Amino acid sequence: MRPAPTTPGNLAPRGLRADAGFPFTAVVGMEDLQLALILAAISPAIGGVLIRGEKGTAKSTAVRALTEILPPVDVLSGCRFSCDPDHPEPACPDGPHGEDQELRPARLVELPVGATEDRVLGSLHLERALAEGVTAYEPGLLAAAHRGLLYVDEVNLLHDHLVDVLLDAAAMGRATVERDGVSVTHPARFVLVGTMNPEEGELRPQLLDRFGLTVDVVASRDPAVRVEVMRARLAYEADPAGFTAKYDGAQRELAERIVKARDLLAEVILTDSALRQIAEICASFDVDGMRADLVTARTAVAHAAWSGRTVVEVDDVRAAAKLALPHRKRRNPFDAPGLDDDQLEEAINNSTPPPDPDDDPDGPGGGGTDPSGPSDPDSGNSADPADRTDSDPAEPDGGDAKPGPAPTGEVVGSSEPYKARLLSVQSAGAGVAGRRSRAITDVGRVVGARPRVGRESGRPHLLATIRSAAPHQHTRGRSGPGLDVRPSDVRLAVREGREGNLVLFCVDASGSMGTKKRMGEVKTAIVSLLLDAYQRRDTVGLVTFAGAAATVALPPTGSVETAVRRLESLPTGGRTPLAEGLLQTAEVLRISAIRDPRRRPLLVLVTDGRATHGDNAFARAQQAAGWLAQQGIATVVVDCEPHRGVRLGLAAELAVTLSAEYLDLGEVAAGNLIRTVTERKVA
Repeated sequence: MRPAPTTPGNLAPRGLRADAGFPFTAVVGMEDLQLALILAAISPAIGGVLIRGEKGTAKSTAVRALTEILPPVDVLSGCRFSCDPDHPEPACPDGPHGEDQELRPARLVELPVGATEDRVLGSLHLERALAEGVTAYEPGLLAAAHRGLLYVDEVNLLHDHLVDVLLDAAAMGRATVERDGVSVTHPARFVLVGTMNPEEGELRPQLLDRFGLTVDVVASRDPAVRVEVMRARLAYEADPAGFTAKYDGAQRELAERIVKARDLLAEVILTDSALRQIAEICASFDVDGMRADLVTARTAVAHAAWSGRTVVEVDDVRAAAKLALPHRKRRNPFDAPGLDDDQLEEAINNSTPPPDPDDDPDGPGGGGTDPSGPSDPDSGNSADPADRTDSDPAEPDGGDAKPGPAPTGEVVGSSEPYKARLLSVQSAGAGVAGRRSRAITDVGRVVGARPRVGRESGRPHLLATIRSAAPHQHTRGRSGPGLDVRPSDVRLAVREGREGNLVLFCVDASGSMGTKKRMGEVKTAIVSLLLDAYQRRDTVGLVTFAGAAATVALPPTGSVETAVRRLESLPTGGRTPLAEGLLQTAEVLRISAIRDPRRRPLLVLVTDGRATHGDNAFARAQQAAGWLAQQGIATVVVDCEPHRGVRLGLAAELAVTLSAEYLDLGEVAAGNLIRTVTERKVA
C-alpha cells in the first residue's frame, strides 16, 4: 500500500522528539546562513553550500538543525539507495524492486575527515565476485545520503581527491564505483553542505568554485545579540524537549514553506532580461568560467520560489549574487573570499534589470529554467579537465614556470610571487596524502601487494589475490568454475603517491639581512615557497630570529594565508641570534612530531649564515645545526648573503653542518628543475 503523499498537511512535527536537536528556527543572528541552506534544500541543483567561519559560530548546529525541517521522503522498502517509488532507478543495484513503500525522514549523513574513498563511494565484495561471478556492492556514504543531506565538517582538511568525488556526485546526481573491470552506478542526489574554519587552511580555488553557495559566518559583536544567543542555548540545554516544543509551530511553518517552494520551482520564469542582468553582474566581478552565472541563475529561481513568486525579480538576483559570487572573485590563492556590497549594488544598477512582474515575461528566452538540471556548467559533464583537481600524485611539479628560472646568484627582480622550485624529502615515507614527497598512500601507482588485516577496507590487488587463492583450490574441494576465495587470500594494493609535509620556515629577520630591498626579495622568495606549499597541501610554520631571541611567529598550521600575513608584518633589525633560532626550530619540530607524527618535516632555513648575538655565537650555531642533522631533519638552506662586495660563505658552511641542500636566494625560482633534500636517518 502506498503511503500518503508528502504534503504540508502531513509533515511530522519532528521538534517534539526526545532526541531532537537545536531547532533551526531558534538559531540567532545567522540569517544569510539559514537562507543559503534553505535555498539549497529547495533546489539541490544549486550545488551545495560551503560555510566558512571561525570556531564557535554555530555552523554545525545550523546544518544539523536543517534536517529537522526537511520534508520526509517516500522510498521503496528494502532499497538501500532510497529509490523514489514514482521514479525508481532502472540500474539500481538493489533492483528489481517490490511494490512496498514507506515514508521516512530525510537523512543527515556526516562524512568524517578520515574517511577512505571506499567508505565514501562504497566497495565491491571481491570474494563473491571471484567465487560466484556476481557484483556484490556494499553502499557507501553517498548512497546513504541520496535524497537527503550530506554534511562534511572541516571540508578543507579532507583530501582533494575525496572532495572532487563529492563534488562530482553532487553535480551529476550519481556515483560510480569501478574496481578491476567491475562497475556499479547508483543515484546520489543530495544537498551537500561543508563547513570549515579558514584559520586551518583554505580550499583550493578549483574546489572552492564547485560549491554552489558560500556564506561567511562571524559571531556578532552586538552584546544584545550575544545575550540572545546565550539565553537560547542555555534554555535548550536546561530542557531540550520543552525548548523545541516552543518552536514546533515555527518549524512546521518553515517545513511547509519549503515544500510549497519546491512545488513552485518548475513554474518560476527566468526572463531574458534577468539572464542578461546576471551575466552583466558576473562579468563585472571578472569571475572565471560560466559556473558563477549558472549558479546565480538557479539560486535566483529558488529565491523567487521561496518568496512565492513565479517571475525572477531584482531582489532575487541580488540575494543570489550575494551567496554565489563571494568565493569566485578571488584572483590569487591568498585573496580572502568576500563581496563588497557597494560594488554589488553598483553592478546591479549598471546592469539591465528584469522587467516589472506585471510585464509580459514571455519571450524567446522567457521560459522557466530547469532547476533540476546538473549544477555543472557543462550540462552535467563533470569530466571537464579544467574543473578537476590533478589527483595524480605522480605529477609533482606540473605547469610552466612564470617567470622562468633565474640564473644562479641572481635574484628575481619582481615583488610578485613566482613559481618556486620543488623541495622534497627524498626517501619514501608513509605520511599524510599530499603533493610533495614520495610516500606510501591510498592513491597513486601500484607498487606491490600486502595481506589484508581483519576486515580492513581498501582497494584489493586482484592478481595477487588470485595467486594467493589458486594453490588452495584442490584442498578446498573446488572443482567447478570460479575460485574459492577466503578472507585470508585477499591482498590489498600498496600504492606509492605523494605526501604532504610540514614545511617549517626559520627566517633571519636581523639587521644583517641588509637593505630594505634585500629583505623585500627575501620575503618574495618565502611567499613563493608558501604558495608552493599551499598548492601541495602542506602545513606550514614560521620561526623568526632577531635581536636577542627567536620567536614562533606561527605554529604549524594548514592556513598558508595566515603565514603570508605574518610574514608581511615581520619586523627586522638588531643582532643575529642564529643559535637561538635553530634551537627554537628544533623545539617546534619536536612538539609537531608528537602532535602529528605522520607528517614528515622539511626545514627551510633562510639566512646569510651570520651569528652575532652572545658569546661564541657562530660556534653555538654550528653546534645547534649539528644536533638538527643528527635528528635526520630534511633541510634546505637558502643563502641571502648579497652578491656585492666580499662574500663570507657562512650559509654554505652551515648547510654542510646541517647535511642540508644549499640554494642561493636566486635559485628559489627554478622553472622545471627539481631539487630533492636528502633525508638523513639517525644512525
